[in-house]
Amino acid sequence: MIVYLNTFKSALLISALFLVSNQAASQENILELLPGSESLEYDEATNIHRLIGNVNFVYQGNVMYCDSAHYSEQLKTVRAYGKVHINKQDTLNLYCDSLYFDGEHQKSKLWGNVRVIDNEYKLTTDTLEYDTKNSQASYQYGGTVINVLTQEILTSRIGYFHPKSKNFFFSKNVNYKGNDLLIQTDTLQYLYAQKKTLFYGETHIKTENATMYCESGWYNTNTKKGSLQQNAYISRETDYISGDTLIYNPEKGISIGIGNVYYRDSTQDITFNGDYAYNSDSLNYSFLTGHALATKIMTNDTLYIHADTLFSTKLDSTDVMKAYSHAKIYSTKTQCIADSIVYNSESNLIELHSNPVVWSNSAELKGSFIDMHITDTLIQNVNIYNSASILMEIEAELYYNQIAGKTIVAKFKDNELYQARVSGNAVTLFYPEETEETDSTLTKKRVGMNRLYASDLRIDIDSNQIIGINYIQEPDGIFYPMEKIREKEQFIQNFSWKQALRPKSKEALLED
Repeated sequence: MIVYLNTFKSALLISALFLVSNQAASQENILELLPGSESLEYDEATNIHRLIGNVNFVYQGNVMYCDSAHYSEQLKTVRAYGKVHINKQDTLNLYCDSLYFDGEHQKSKLWGNVRVIDNEYKLTTDTLEYDTKNSQASYQYGGTVINVLTQEILTSRIGYFHPKSKNFFFSKNVNYKGNDLLIQTDTLQYLYAQKKTLFYGETHIKTENATMYCESGWYNTNTKKGSLQQNAYISRETDYISGDTLIYNPEKGISIGIGNVYYRDSTQDITFNGDYAYNSDSLNYSFLTGHALATKIMTNDTLYIHADTLFSTKLDSTDVMKAYSHAKIYSTKTQCIADSIVYNSESNLIELHSNPVVWSNSAELKGSFIDMHITDTLIQNVNIYNSASILMEIEAELYYNQIAGKTIVAKFKDNELYQARVSGNAVTLFYPEETEETDSTLTKKRVGMNRLYASDLRIDIDSNQIIGINYIQEPDGIFYPMEKIREKEQFIQNFSWKQALRPKSKEALLED
């Protein structure tokens, strides 16, 4: 049986009915019909109340408006239709075309043109489930969240929104757009209080000055700080860095890379690899440690520099790289070791400090300090200072052509040593050869050892053989036939052949 009541009487009757029939129920489980509804129908068979026309009521602390509604006291359910509007504590408003509300479990489902709006955020979707008890809204078929204050926009296929904390969780085709910030990812969580986005899966981030990628990490939309993990990279106009983890702080101009770090600066034309990297834009300073390796591509070769730590600084417009502790250089034609190495990109000058050694083919150059002038085809000349020497092995572990003096300027052509100018206490020890013809065959025979002294010398060299010597003053010297060479006269003072320390490959640089 259906009972029809007029508007005024229905408001009083339905309130009284619930008060009487729900004496044991909580006050918030009573539906309070507000003035304005045009009619109310009650079906005694189903215990369903039908409210029609400009419906206004309060249920479980929520004010609801709609064109019509069905209410079951027994099941504690409300179904609302047409221009549905729910207001919760004057701070949260929900709109939709139709709604189902389960009062017992405090859950609802909204369909059609769904909007959830508070003082800061607006959520729109086609279908929404809302958990009143846990203050959580979720959609499964696509939705958009807009920050009405900052105009940040986020879209995704699946989303969860917690109105109290204003935290979000999104997945499937997540796109975030903010001021100078774009994020595309598979899964994203937003922590409102921290202004922090956490992302999982392939993530692309674009800011005003950088493009980033990672497969997990976080980014603060307020401070612009971020931590990118798993195949992460940051690409900017002049530099690029990648690694297992990248920490980014643009306010301080700091980037940190941890694990399998690769760094490229297009202004230096040098790339860097290592285990840990630190870069400061404000200080124009960076360093790299742990298997640290710098790579410079030349026209016909590649130069590798390794040390315990590589530092890079910009002085005015000049880039300077410093390699500290156990520094080494490897290329196919030239190798070096020193305690520390300094490379100036503007002057193309490489300085080797403390116990330096340079190898070029079978020549070994040593001194207290060495600087090398390089071009894009590598060595141009090598200057050796204090206790300078050049050793050239002509018979393994037995005979060496040797040059020594206070200072030596060694000149190279096509990466081959062809001339050495010795200044101060010059000494030359070499093994001249004679050519013999036997049965139409030309053979070379080592005839002895020349040991010459002078204040200054210019020595011409071809294939490690001394082919000419020019003296500033008349030299003092002696020639020993091969059978009369005395061992103590066979080597220059402080002779030391350091071939065992010579880097054999790029990979060998990192073995220690």
